[in-house]
Amino acid sequence: MSVRLRAHHLLCLLTYVGKGYTPAFVAHYERVVARLNAGEEAVLVEGPDEICAPMLEGGHHCLKPRIAARDGEAIEALRSVLGAELRPGARVPLGREQVSAMRIAFAAGTIRGACARCQWSELCTGVAAEGFAAARFIGG
Repeated sequence: MSVRLRAHHLLCLLTYVGKGYTPAFVAHYERVVARLNAGEEAVLVEGPDEICAPMLEGGHHCLKPRIAARDGEAIEALRSVLGAELRPGARVPLGREQVSAMRIAFAAGTIRGACARCQWSELCTGVAAEGFAAARFIGG
């Protein structure tokens, strides 16, 4: 199996510390992170992914054009860091080496353009400032 991820969630994973929109969302996110940490493959998708799944009912922001634009910004930023062709359907390498490289770039601010208007940006800045010590995603 593989974990279906939209591009900006590659950034969100770096600073995920067990906080989210609802308890159900957090529980689901924990399962996704556990799968990735266990080495399950990630595949890039357009639009809502496995992290979005608990939020799709009720018209959550996952379906809005501004979120798709955020995905486009994330793809552009991550291409050079991951050294991989990032497009829908592509397998995304998320081993510890890649996660470390993404965290270095995230902490430096070079891949955070997609995060500019995100409500979680301040939390993520704090996680990065603390060296990602509380982050739950380590890479598989």
